[in-house]
Amino acid sequence: MKLSESDISRIIEMAWEDRTPFDAIESQFGLTQDKVVKVMRENLKKNSFNLWRKRVRGRKTKHSELRTFKVGRHHSYDQNKHK
Repeated sequence: MKLSESDISRIIEMAWEDRTPFDAIESQFGLTQDKVVKVMRENLKKNSFNLWRKRVRGRKTKHSELRTFKVGRHHSYDQNKHK
């Protein structure tokens, strides 16, 4: 599968986001967690990749099966309120 620069950029962005599970990346781009790791390894500096791996390893919000909540988005208490 050939990914565009914008796809790679979005995958990296989603992978760094704490509340975006790997399942969301897979549903949008068709990449398993292992393939996301490969994309990250190939497109980040070594130190950045190592920091990311350390950060996401075992993180409950990145793995849907480990999550204790069903809704993945936070909404501010005043979001969508008109003044």
